[in-house]
Amino acid sequence: MDLQLKDKIIIVSGGAKGIGEGIVRVLAAEGAFPVIIGRSEQDNLKVVNELSGKASHFVAELTDPAQCENAVKSVIEQYGRIDGLVNNAGVNDGVGLEKGNYEQFMASLHKNLVHYYLLAHYALPELKKSKGTIVNIGSKTAETGQGNTSAYAASNGGRNALTREWAVELLPYSIRVNAVIVAECWTPLYENWIKTLPNPDEKLGSIVSKIPLEQRMTTCEEIANMVAFLLSEKSSHTTGQLIHVDGGYTHLDRAIS
Repeated sequence: MDLQLKDKIIIVSGGAKGIGEGIVRVLAAEGAFPVIIGRSEQDNLKVVNELSGKASHFVAELTDPAQCENAVKSVIEQYGRIDGLVNNAGVNDGVGLEKGNYEQFMASLHKNLVHYYLLAHYALPELKKSKGTIVNIGSKTAETGQGNTSAYAASNGGRNALTREWAVELLPYSIRVNAVIVAECWTPLYENWIKTLPNPDEKLGSIVSKIPLEQRMTTCEEIANMVAFLLSEKSSHTTGQLIHVDGGYTHLDRAIS
């Protein structure tokens, strides 16, 4: 299927690793021109160089509002337009209720939620011109809970709410806004987390056994394929949706596995 994304300028926050990197690679393969916004120039350039001119990047610490603004302005100055925005950057940083504190909680919101708003806010004038699209990456933690990650769960609840809110607000501009919700997706961060556990192989097996469809982890490419579809005109009447790409993990009864 031709998604008609050729030469579209699409910002991908946190596009140098994990799910973000998967999104950048799929978009480049579809002929779009993804622009990574992320804090590490080295990580950004690794992906950009491997894609041989089919992507670019700007360095920004997304917890800094001024850097969010400057990064979006740099994209506009360099490429003259923005056709899509993928809000992806974030980290499950384990700021809980009992063991967390105010400072950690607020810092986590800035890592995981505030920049979603800021990038969309600064990209909006160009998205209005292009009738572009926004895709927010979210997590099942907003719906299922996880334990000991209050700030991350709250951030993902906010991402879901902003998706619906922006879909309504931006209807007059024909800007579509959707979210892709992730459950158990195999990324370098996930792998590192598993390795910190006492019995990593046993824990991973336990998790995988509860994923209804094929008892396997979701891949970054599977997330990315849905993102590319939602950015494309092939999903031209889809907006305000929270689409779970998770092998049925969030909503199917895991007792069936």
